[in-house]
Amino acid sequence: MIVDSHCHLDRLDFDKLDLNLDQVLDKARAKQIEHFLCVSVTLDQFPSMLDKIKHHDDVSASCGVHPLDQKDALNKQQLIDLASHEKVVAIGETGLDYYYSKDTHAVQQASFVGHIEVANELQKPLIIHTRDARADTINLMREHKAENCGGVLHCFTEDWDMAKKAIDMGFYISISGIVTFKNAIELKEVVKQIPLDRLLIETDSPYLAPVPHRGQTNQPAYVEDVAYYISELKGISFNELAKATTENFYSLFKLAAKG
Repeated sequence: MIVDSHCHLDRLDFDKLDLNLDQVLDKARAKQIEHFLCVSVTLDQFPSMLDKIKHHDDVSASCGVHPLDQKDALNKQQLIDLASHEKVVAIGETGLDYYYSKDTHAVQQASFVGHIEVANELQKPLIIHTRDARADTINLMREHKAENCGGVLHCFTEDWDMAKKAIDMGFYISISGIVTFKNAIELKEVVKQIPLDRLLIETDSPYLAPVPHRGQTNQPAYVEDVAYYISELKGISFNELAKATTENFYSLFKLAAKG
């Protein structure tokens, strides 16, 4: 059994897939995927996202604002109110993205700090997005005691030095289908170094479909392909990789119902 630790089920193009949400989940369940974490990117869209997944016991939710969606100051009270829902097992995704957005660094940083504070208050782990912001991400995590709530650096594409610093703070590193891409040379080497007890796997669907599905709409069933690729990369069996990453998921997201 494996887990898709990060997907955006509410953002799937069901017309393109020619499937509805129930069928997408059943397709993944047929591949022994036992749990799905549906990740929020805005607070305004959170109620709609929650409504779509609320009837599925094997789907958990997060609540937060993606750094590229943070246009104004974070409404911390709104985040607290929404994230207190029993289906919410994590805060985020939050973090810093300096690659696409050059003029919102201060807004992103303030929002990230607010998310860390809420995560510590609610004692729910963080889901962190980071791109081209290595030093600021780690520094803000340290300054605001993100180790108290823990969490994961999701869809990781940075270097080993950053991964090691996050791991030393008790964080997990999650790997998406990007690792299967031919040009992801540095990431492959990083994955080889990540301790098995700190590793998670994800699709980040509908984005970043792994080889051999690259170019298609990504979906949770494809987390199996990510798992097979990483197991070969690390020189371990698929079952060993599946067991470890599944145990890691439930260890981190303690409020997620086990399959």
